[in-house]
Amino acid sequence: MDWSAYASFLGLATLLVLVPGADFAVVTRNALVGGRSRGWWSAVGVTTSNVVQGAAAAAGLAAVIVAMEPLFQAIRWVGIAYLLWLAVHALRSAVRGEYPASPDEQTAPGQAFAGWRQGFLSNITNPKVLVFYLAVLPQFLGPDAPVGVLLLFALTHAAVGLVYLLALVTGVRQARRWLARRRVRRSLDAVTGLALLGFSVRLAVD
Repeated sequence: MDWSAYASFLGLATLLVLVPGADFAVVTRNALVGGRSRGWWSAVGVTTSNVVQGAAAAAGLAAVIVAMEPLFQAIRWVGIAYLLWLAVHALRSAVRGEYPASPDEQTAPGQAFAGWRQGFLSNITNPKVLVFYLAVLPQFLGPDAPVGVLLLFALTHAAVGLVYLLALVTGVRQARRWLARRRVRRSLDAVTGLALLGFSVRLAVD
């Protein structure tokens, strides 16, 4: 185990996590729609997908998926379609402008699973995560690194992402009174919808 390489990877992983992406938009909107619980579960869903993809990369399955062009493209287009669906949902909500008095009042059964599902699906269908693990990990570890070390690095990235997303949900909750205002909610839904639309387009043209 090269701890110097690990520290370098930790720094890179932290920087990459801080760059807003589709996971940022999905978790933020879930925290606004369903409060802290749904936001947290959405963050857990994103992290779960990172763990799955990291484990696949460590086991060599990710390389097989990337090498199989039809399968890789199928995953990519499923991800594009799902991001588009989330974007349309957010934009439609912005147009309608109908919101409950407080996000934390929504306690419908299955809300936790809905948050987890959206976080998981939005990230697991993004092939860029697989490519990230395949392209970046060997730069720090070399091509002959043990599976256990590869998995440790991948789980570190997932853990850093989880900490960041949980902090994001906490920040949204702290500002919930201001964020719950109808005008602010409509603006945030519009921005989130456009952001998700942009991420889907970028994924389609990459």
